[in-house]
Amino acid sequence: MATIEECRSALDQLSANLAKAERGVRDATAFERSLSCRIKDLGVTFTGRLADGRIQDVTTVGGAPVGKAQIRLTMTGDDLVALVGGALNFARAWGSGRVRVQASVRDVLRLRALL
Repeated sequence: MATIEECRSALDQLSANLAKAERGVRDATAFERSLSCRIKDLGVTFTGRLADGRIQDVTTVGGAPVGKAQIRLTMTGDDLVALVGGALNFARAWGSGRVRVQASVRDVLRLRALL
């Protein structure tokens, strides 16, 4: 089971990947949204915002966040690490219910390009 530190590191890696991505992917991140990633098995949620092609201002809260982010992800820590590491396909994980996404249809389509 992934630890909180490994999950945080995965989010930092995702942010770094977004910053150095090719133009098409970078263009997909050229919007500003609040973001939360709930890690079910650890009972924590990472909150932050997607802006300027990076995930910024990430904080960790116990349980579910107080406010609702515009993009809300829910998964296990192992799935987060696998998604960022490339071992788990986002579309398949989403389709099978391993990753839950609550966002507008447009944001979901953009997420597919990011993950």
